[in-house]
Amino acid sequence: MYNKLHNMITKKTIAILISLLICTSIDAQLYTKKFEQKIDSLILTGFGNKNEPGGAFMIMHKGKSYYRKAFGKANLELEADMTPDNVFQIGSMTKQFTAVAILILEQQGKLNVNDPISKYIPDYPNGDKISIHHLLTHTSGIKDFTKMKSLSSIAQKEMEPKAMVDFFKNEPVDFMPGEKFDYNNSGYVVLGYIIELVSGDTYENFIRKNIFEKAGMSHSYYASDRKVISKRAYGYHKKEYGFVNKTVISFSVPFSSGSLMSTVDDLWKWQQALNQNILLNSSQAQKAFQKYKLNNGKEFTYGYGWHLKEINGTPDREHGGSVFGFKSMGVYIPEEDLYVVGLSNCDCHSPTEITRNMATIALSTLKNSTKADK
Repeated sequence: MYNKLHNMITKKTIAILISLLICTSIDAQLYTKKFEQKIDSLILTGFGNKNEPGGAFMIMHKGKSYYRKAFGKANLELEADMTPDNVFQIGSMTKQFTAVAILILEQQGKLNVNDPISKYIPDYPNGDKISIHHLLTHTSGIKDFTKMKSLSSIAQKEMEPKAMVDFFKNEPVDFMPGEKFDYNNSGYVVLGYIIELVSGDTYENFIRKNIFEKAGMSHSYYASDRKVISKRAYGYHKKEYGFVNKTVISFSVPFSSGSLMSTVDDLWKWQQALNQNILLNSSQAQKAFQKYKLNNGKEFTYGYGWHLKEINGTPDREHGGSVFGFKSMGVYIPEEDLYVVGLSNCDCHSPTEITRNMATIALSTLKNSTKADK
């Protein structure tokens, strides 16, 4: 009698458990499909024409891919569809790599972020009052070369880093160091020059050996229009009469402020390398991810190479990029180990708000899922 009752209870329990597992599995599948459709719809608001230049997008949560898709064309002339493996120019997302390169050199004892830049560039005007920290945080006050009318005269010239610094260094300053935050490309060019002076290597080689190779970023490069780069996405501008190939510039001009190329997968590897202290120890890395104060004590929302903002009250680290023919955006939410990235091969299609909105949806989905589990 006992055995019969026990078998009945066991069979009933197993049936209930199987039923629950099936329901949970179906719910998870439906939930994932619903999430995917929501993200698709969002991206299609800006990247809806499959015959135009497009983009690649990815959402990673705790090492798992929740979304990875591409839209539009990687090359209009060859009618080649975009894939998530395509290589894009990432513009000012380069600044993250430049900032970390500086922190690597500091960790090696070769410089200090509080050093005046006159220590490395003795003839830099007011260089004894401008620190590496000021350059990293966009608080130096030096003239941004992208706002100079004479920029067009050098845009296609091969410029040595020293010549690039000489191009803007004697321009009148916009404010005294530490007085205000004003996003500035020149500061990151000076940082690239300092990296070369201190390391004895080119910026390109230093980034490749100390970051790309260590992080396993095998599809990331210092940009070149001459090199054959596998799976390159070609850049475009949109005119009234249609699309044209991007304006050709010398990458020695944006240099360490915006001349790198990468993929969505490699940018995830970059984030992982930072999280796992592969490149920097945790206390050194934290310098990049903390807010700093101006001379008047007012805090601003930029660390070293990252904007430090919030999405619905949850802190994030983010940065975008824009260079002829390309736009980029990456958002990382440390609290959830959530990384969202969007890359575009037309400066007519910005992934900035779409990527932030993807992060908002993903964050909300995760938080609702956590509440449901409780």
